[in-house]
Amino acid sequence: MPGQIPLIGEKFPEMEVVTTHGKFKLPDRFKGKWFVLYSHPADFTPVCTTEFVAFAKRYEDFKKLNTELIGLSVDSTWSHIKWAEWIKDKFNVEIPFPIIADPMGKVAGKLGLLHAASATHTVRAVFIVDPKGIIRAILYYPAELGRNISEILRMVKGFQVVDKYGVALPANWPNNEIIGERAIVPPASTVNEAKERLKNYECFDWWLCHKEVPQEEVEAVKKLLKG
Repeated sequence: MPGQIPLIGEKFPEMEVVTTHGKFKLPDRFKGKWFVLYSHPADFTPVCTTEFVAFAKRYEDFKKLNTELIGLSVDSTWSHIKWAEWIKDKFNVEIPFPIIADPMGKVAGKLGLLHAASATHTVRAVFIVDPKGIIRAILYYPAELGRNISEILRMVKGFQVVDKYGVALPANWPNNEIIGERAIVPPASTVNEAKERLKNYECFDWWLCHKEVPQEEVEAVKKLLKG
């Protein structure tokens, strides 16, 4: 049976994992860094193969954001290693990040990633975890649809902008249909603060105010979206 998936805002569950880069503990392994853990249904499958190539090709972009990658499926370590060798041989792409081997489904079960229809397959999911080990986002995808790596990079960069400038980001940022490249000012919590918002920011109303973020942040995320 699938386990209970952790919630956004909770600490990533502590666990020891066996990977293609050896044993280590999560989230301690990436303390002080962001990390993206993504699960895939199985090795040697078409969609998953395209995803691993795509993640590997963007690995340096993740590293520039102080972010590490780690894969996961219920396959064995030898299967992961052989699959990575096959990818290198066929596409000349090295898989530079660790892949968790979880043949007993213990890690997947702890994260709520065992497929409801088949306990022998992990679902296609993504956890984005911040440097304090807090889960900031969880994404689920069906087996037949591969992930958009640029969007995951946009999310990591977006969270970093949110944390640094104390803002929220609109839909499709930095190409929003209403405020463009600007960021949303968090809503007021008192009557007086609501009145001041209208004086201090550009607003459609006191609950929807916006402001600029440094242009270098905007250009950085646009570059990520271009790939």
